[in-house]
Amino acid sequence: MSIDGVSLTNLDQPLFDGAEATKGDLVDYFDAVRERILPVLRGRPLSVIRVRPGQAPFMQKNLPKYAPDWIRTAAVWAEASHRQVSYALCDDRRTLLWFANQRAVEYHPALYRDGHITDLIIDLDPPEGESFDTVVRAAGLVRQALDDTGLAGAVKTSGSKGVHVFVPVAAGIPVEDLAAATRALAARAERVDPSVATTAFIREDREGKVFLDSTRAGGATVAAAYSPRIRPGVPVSFPVSWADLDRVVPADFTIRTVPALVADRDPWAESLPEPQRLPDDLVAEGHTIPVARVQAMHEGKRRARARRTE
Repeated sequence: MSIDGVSLTNLDQPLFDGAEATKGDLVDYFDAVRERILPVLRGRPLSVIRVRPGQAPFMQKNLPKYAPDWIRTAAVWAEASHRQVSYALCDDRRTLLWFANQRAVEYHPALYRDGHITDLIIDLDPPEGESFDTVVRAAGLVRQALDDTGLAGAVKTSGSKGVHVFVPVAAGIPVEDLAAATRALAARAERVDPSVATTAFIREDREGKVFLDSTRAGGATVAAAYSPRIRPGVPVSFPVSWADLDRVVPADFTIRTVPALVADRDPWAESLPEPQRLPDDLVAEGHTIPVARVQAMHEGKRRARARRTE
C-alpha cells in the first residue's frame, strides 16, 4: 500500500503491548490529524520515540541514513555527546506518514523554530497513584501565577498522567532568561499553595505533591500537541481549555477519539495566546533561583557524603 508516495508495510501488526491498536491504526490517525499536528511540528528539529516488535521503545534523534532524501533536516550540535545531530523536519504529509510507517509513536519537537525559542513550558508531574484532580489543582496554581504576572498560557494533557502549560514568548529571548523566568514562574505557583505543588527536583523531597518541572527551557522537549504516547490505549496529548480541565481525564483522548474532535477545528491553535514579552522582574527573580539539576547534583553528593560518615 502507498499513500502520497510513501510505501506502507505490515499495517496489521500490533503497535505495542497494551495498545489495542495496530500499526495501521497509527498511520490512519496521523493522516486524519495531519492538518492539526503538522503546524506544531513544522520547522522544528524533531525527536521521535519508536517502538519495534519485541523491543523496548527508544528515542531517535539522528535521522537514519536510509531515510528518503526528500525529508528536510536540520544539523544541530549536541554539546552533551560532542557531535552533530541531523534532525528531521516534519514539514509535510509524506514525512509524517514515513515516520508513522517507521512505528514512530511519540513526536517531541524542539522548543525553537528559525533559531528562536517559542515557548516557556511548565510540565506538571503528579506523584505516583494520585488522581488527575490533583494535577488540575496544581495547574490552577500555575494559571494564577500567570495571571498575577500578567501572562497568559494554554494547557494540554501530556498524554500520560500530567499536563503541560505553554506560554508563547516573543522572539529573541536569551535561553538563560527564558530558563530563569520558567524557574520563577514555577516558584510563584508553588507559593500560591505549597501543600499542593512543589519545585523540589529530588523525588524524595516532593512529599506526595505535584512536581512543577521548570527544566524544559532550551534544548529539552515535550510531547507535541496531538502526539500519541506509548501508553495503554495509545492516549494523545490534547489541548483543553482552562475551564474544561476539571471535566476531562487523559484517557478521554486517544488515537480513536481525537480525529473526530479535530475534524472541523484546531483546539491547540485556538487556545494559544499571542507571543508575549517576559516581565523583567520575573526574569530577575529567576536568576536568583539555582538551576534545579545543578542544585540537585550538589545536594545528592552532599547527602552521599553524609551517609558515608554516619
